[in-house]
Amino acid sequence: MNRSVIIDGSVIYTNFSQIMGHRKFEELLSEFINVLKSKNSPLLKSLNAFKIGNEFDVKRLVEYLHLLSMRNIKDITNIMNYINPNDLEKFIEGFYSFWRNKHRFMIRQEKYVDDYNRRASLEYTMTMVGDQFKAVIKNLYRQILSNITNEFPKIMRQLPSGAQVMFLYDFIKCENFGNVNYEKIPTIWGAIFDPPAIFYTKSNKRKGTVPVETTNSILEKIELNPKEWFRIPIFVGNLLFFNFVHKEYLAHGAGLANLFEIASPKVAKNQKPDGIIIFGLDSKLIPNYTEKWKNAVVFKDESYNIYIGIIPDFEENDYFGYMKKTTLTVHNLIKIDKNKLPIHGSMAQITLKSGKSAVAMFVGDSGAGKSETLDALNRLDEVAEVNIIIDDMGSLDIADGKVVAFGTETGAFVRLDDLPPGYAYHTMDRSIFMNPDKVNARVIVPFNNYKEIIKPTPIDFFFYANNYTEVKNDNERIIFFKNPEEALVVFSEGKRKAKGTTSEVGLTTSYFANPFGAVQMKEKHHKIAEKFMKKMFETGVKVGEIRTMLGVEGYEKEGTLLAAKALLKLIEQI
Repeated sequence: MNRSVIIDGSVIYTNFSQIMGHRKFEELLSEFINVLKSKNSPLLKSLNAFKIGNEFDVKRLVEYLHLLSMRNIKDITNIMNYINPNDLEKFIEGFYSFWRNKHRFMIRQEKYVDDYNRRASLEYTMTMVGDQFKAVIKNLYRQILSNITNEFPKIMRQLPSGAQVMFLYDFIKCENFGNVNYEKIPTIWGAIFDPPAIFYTKSNKRKGTVPVETTNSILEKIELNPKEWFRIPIFVGNLLFFNFVHKEYLAHGAGLANLFEIASPKVAKNQKPDGIIIFGLDSKLIPNYTEKWKNAVVFKDESYNIYIGIIPDFEENDYFGYMKKTTLTVHNLIKIDKNKLPIHGSMAQITLKSGKSAVAMFVGDSGAGKSETLDALNRLDEVAEVNIIIDDMGSLDIADGKVVAFGTETGAFVRLDDLPPGYAYHTMDRSIFMNPDKVNARVIVPFNNYKEIIKPTPIDFFFYANNYTEVKNDNERIIFFKNPEEALVVFSEGKRKAKGTTSEVGLTTSYFANPFGAVQMKEKHHKIAEKFMKKMFETGVKVGEIRTMLGVEGYEKEGTLLAAKALLKLIEQI
């Protein structure tokens, strides 16, 4: 069963016949009937008039529904055997819900142009096409129900029923990247969201670490069908990535557009990518596939001098965390190769109403309380602004004798369970929600612009986020290390209490709280970490540990607020 529906955005939808006369409408109806048959659903009794043996004549059913879109059911009783209006009404309601539960995407080919006024016009046109399609779908549903029930609803609900995301694409030939296999794959250069965009995926956790392998010419051995794949060029920090997404996983492609800066086709054409990600590839198409690559694998293709991350097509991988973390793993491997220090953490410039300001970085694995502490800071009355520069991954460099940080993402992939209840509603108008009714529910929300996150930012505080130590004394919520060696022990151990964001449970350790590249290149990473830690102590960066208590029972909400207040006091003393 296909979960994603691709809608042709080159068509202007103005009448019901365009919808009901399309083969996809018939396919969707057949799929819904098969689902009902597998459940032995009572909704099927409304279709007895269309039954031939054990099967249903879907073509005749479509023709009948087409008539119902124009005439009252009482006027067409002579065309079919008796059909119970009450049963048919329930069937139509079920079919409409079935449609709305699909992941719905509209695509339209448009040539990318440099003139932003022209691009704005193209995006506006796409928006109008999407709105028109949505209106036709809703009116078709209402008209059929009205002709079945012989009444019009007293309350009209503008339920999301059109395309959740609209993509503009073109075909781009990359001048400095000689792999011809990928030239015919549509390249997405623009996205339009119809919020709230809610997607239900088959998994909501990720497992383990990503193995890294060295190989030759693997890109030449992997062919992607242009009718089934899309290329989304993005900037991960200052690195250019080509992320290829199978159409069935386009929800994760939409997530990329809300999390990273989309690179223009002009850049994609003239610049060789630093990294490549392929999401949703059949494992049979991965050369020399082994079971240890089941969740994800990164290859270093020495013939192209490039890293390639692959997430195979398995249901357990249907989680945006795999898209994001494999992308960031490749980013981190590249940074380590360049002797930079990748950091798994959050960072923000915190400005108080008094005018005092500081930049604080929090290092920690998923669920350590990094984002939650920044959110708690933002809710304190004394705080004027929390300008988030890094939400999950960044890197450190040395400029003008100081340690500076760079971000990777313009958005955040936030765990809703540990944030205030109102957070989801506050961000609803610009967010993508993933599995909002499940444990580890997530929202992908933009928080900053690209220029801001790639600007070198000096650090004042460098904290390890400890979510497992219970503290009662306010003076113990933040402690500072005496020397680089003491700090390296804590950061290297990477201890935290798992919060259900991964398959891990209990108290766990992860080298430098960073299973995304650091652990795979541990020896080289550690030498780089020693250099940066010594530099921070030499230049007056305060290196310590902040106790968020996010993993301590009873302190899941209060712990990060108490930690935020402790940090506030430190900033006030600057």
